Amino acid sequence: MDKKVTGAIKSLLKSLVVFGLILTLVMGNASYALAARTGGRIGGGSFRVPSRSYSSPRAGYRAPVGGGYYAPRGGFGFPFLLPFFGFGGGFGGLFTILIFLAIANFLVQSIRRAGDSVDLASYSNPKVSVARVQVGLLANARDLQKQLNELALNADTGSAAGRAQVLQESTLALLRHPEYWVYGGANSQQTNLEAAEAKFNQLALTERSKFTQETLSNFNAQLTKGSSTSNTLASDKDGELLATEGPSEYIVITIVIGAEGQIELPSINNSDELTQALRMIGGLSSERLLAMEILWTPQAEGDTLTSDDLMAGYPDLKLV
Repeated sequence: MDKKVTGAIKSLLKSLVVFGLILTLVMGNASYALAARTGGRIGGGSFRVPSRSYSSPRAGYRAPVGGGYYAPRGGFGFPFLLPFFGFGGGFGGLFTILIFLAIANFLVQSIRRAGDSVDLASYSNPKVSVARVQVGLLANARDLQKQLNELALNADTGSAAGRAQVLQESTLALLRHPEYWVYGGANSQQTNLEAAEAKFNQLALTERSKFTQETLSNFNAQLTKGSSTSNTLASDKDGELLATEGPSEYIVITIVIGAEGQIELPSINNSDELTQALRMIGGLSSERLLAMEILWTPQAEGDTLTSDDLMAGYPDLKLV
């Protein structure tokens, strides 16, 4: 009986040792995959209240009868009415008409001022759309990756016009190569300016947190480069780098924007809807575009994103 118990314990211990070795290998590979994940970033902007010229209510004009003066902001000068006090007879009807006109003008101007107040409120806290478009590309799209690297090195992200140009060139590069598209996703929401910045930052930080290292960044005209990860990538036992391209490797590009007005992106289920979404955000003018970030992974040469990485990091993407 004791021998049977001892044998069962030994068998259990062997199973635990084997399981532990397997778990160690799996976790080691996962940790290594994360360590090799590099990303690039281009963007900038702010969610400040846009400056607009506002014209005050129209200047006053002289009344057609009686020499009275209609004052700005809806007030009425006393000369409009005083000349008729103390007069009787035929002036009674005229006086009544003038009183009626004065009341009518007062009501019109009050309504106009109320409308101006609403306009000012809408200027101070306008509606803003925050949107995100993601494209999963085959690893063959290395030329696209290089274009993004060049944009990051040379783009003017310190001005609204420069950021709009970067957004246009990035979406145009994607639109020119639909043959590389494998996955896509898009979402948008509309909110007030006060809440838009938090939503924008939340989307951008979610994507940036998927990178272990931002090896190239151009944000608000601040260019930074991280150390290359070419020496830390996986290698075989002979010390040679493994193949950097294959059928299971991908590049993911994410575009996050904040823009004035309403933007309703389609739900991505096919390449036509992805094309429509890219055109919508790529066509935004510099006047409407408040902030943008373009993020892509992998960025460093030799880094790869496997199908397992794609499924784990971007579960919302759909086949297009």
